[in-house]
Amino acid sequence: MINNTINPILASLGPFQIRYYGLIYALGFILSFFALNYFRKKRILKISEDKLYDLILYVIAGDIIGARLFHVLFWDFSYYFTHPLQIFAFWNGGLSFHGGLLGIIVAVYIFSKKNKLKFLQIADILTIPATLGLALGRLANFTNHEIYGTVTDLPFCINDSIIEGCRHPYQIYSFIKRMGIFAWLFYLISIKQNKKVIDGFIFWNFIFFMNLGRFILDFWREDIIYFGLVAGQWLSLVGIAISLVILVKYYKKSFKQVLSI
Repeated sequence: MINNTINPILASLGPFQIRYYGLIYALGFILSFFALNYFRKKRILKISEDKLYDLILYVIAGDIIGARLFHVLFWDFSYYFTHPLQIFAFWNGGLSFHGGLLGIIVAVYIFSKKNKLKFLQIADILTIPATLGLALGRLANFTNHEIYGTVTDLPFCINDSIIEGCRHPYQIYSFIKRMGIFAWLFYLISIKQNKKVIDGFIFWNFIFFMNLGRFILDFWREDIIYFGLVAGQWLSLVGIAISLVILVKYYKKSFKQVLSI
């Protein structure tokens, strides 16, 4: 048994609190900027430096707005209906993966159209730092004492003082899953220039494997069950179905190129 006794608050400055949660998410955005700038310098991402700063702002806004809205509307609507001001306190936790993903996609699509850039080319590259940031996000969930696994008697279960029972370390499972996907996507981007992999292949790999992993791991997540599955699993099934159809229909040759020796 492992005791999670981490204080989610790193420091307090009067009424303001500095939480590990916010710092980890900020680190994710910083890593995204440096990764995108690296690909820009390598001419893999065809965008000017000024536009890169704009892109990061779009990503941050899309992620936070989308993730927060999904959490408020689908995960804890009754609470936020009676505490509306808490909707804006996103630094305390409560950001939905599916909402953040949709928010970023919409934001990048708008940015691409506005600047006459290739959406799928940007999306391919953005998935690399995004997956790493999402992995760090699960560590943020762990420090913030949120998103719990189901009760288990495994020797590495997590005992958290604010919830009863020793639990599956769901946040750690998800962190490991996302780091594995990060490694796969990094491999794909590393060979993209040498193989004839068309734009969008990496992005749809990201959508497929993130949703597949979420669907599997949510069997060990404590959540409300709807018709045999939790809400995240139903949303993941939609992502799996859409990405699988697109990968099979448009990217068969890309898979053959990647798997060829």
